[in-house]
Amino acid sequence: MPEAVVLLEKSENIAVVTLNRPEKLNALNRELRHEFCRTMQNLRTDPEVGCVIITGAGRAFCAGLDLRELSNESLEDAGNVNFVSVIEDMEVPVIAAVNGFAVTGGFELALACDIIIAAETARFADTHARVGVMPGGGMTARLPRAVGIRKARELSFTGKYLGAAEAERMGLVNRVVAADRLMSTAREMAGQILSSDPVIIRNLKRLYDLTSEASLGEALRIEQDFFRAYRQRGHLRNFDERRRAVMERGRAQTRP
Repeated sequence: MPEAVVLLEKSENIAVVTLNRPEKLNALNRELRHEFCRTMQNLRTDPEVGCVIITGAGRAFCAGLDLRELSNESLEDAGNVNFVSVIEDMEVPVIAAVNGFAVTGGFELALACDIIIAAETARFADTHARVGVMPGGGMTARLPRAVGIRKARELSFTGKYLGAAEAERMGLVNRVVAADRLMSTAREMAGQILSSDPVIIRNLKRLYDLTSEASLGEALRIEQDFFRAYRQRGHLRNFDERRRAVMERGRAQTRP
């Protein structure tokens, strides 16, 4: 029996989703896209999952779409979703643990995640122009927001590969670690997220999604709307107690 193209591991409220076509650099063929979308949709409604980590098997994170299928396949999978929209729809934070090549559609997949942790072996590239296809997974929307419009144009126009260290300097990734520490670092960050208020985390994720697409004035209004709704639901009643608990945790972490 062939091995599953998407592997799922759940423990301590963390779900690890692994793209598993290492012999094809985890290129997104129809089967992999379908299984990935199905897995992410199931995780979205799983009350036991508070954070998701996405990574790849072998030496690639994801090499993008399987070009052999691109000419006669829609990117939409079951339920009118695709491999990027299912990440956008997640209510809990999603961490990309980029272990190797993240190219074109694979780059878009990583950009859709909330946080990117890269191994020193990670390489990023937008090769849409080199292979002769137009982007459809958010490249021209998200890449400029991550690195600035001029650098984004350079990367897309030239198709050059970007190393992990330079990606960190540009603000594209949150952190670069040794390859053998990638998953432990991703899990550690997920654990830090899970130590926070889960209701606030979900609302912060939604709030950042909305404000990042708005003008400054509109973003400030949206934040105030969220705050008013939060206050009206009575969540401020135990604020002082929660604040003291957070401060005590912070003091404990800084003690020798």
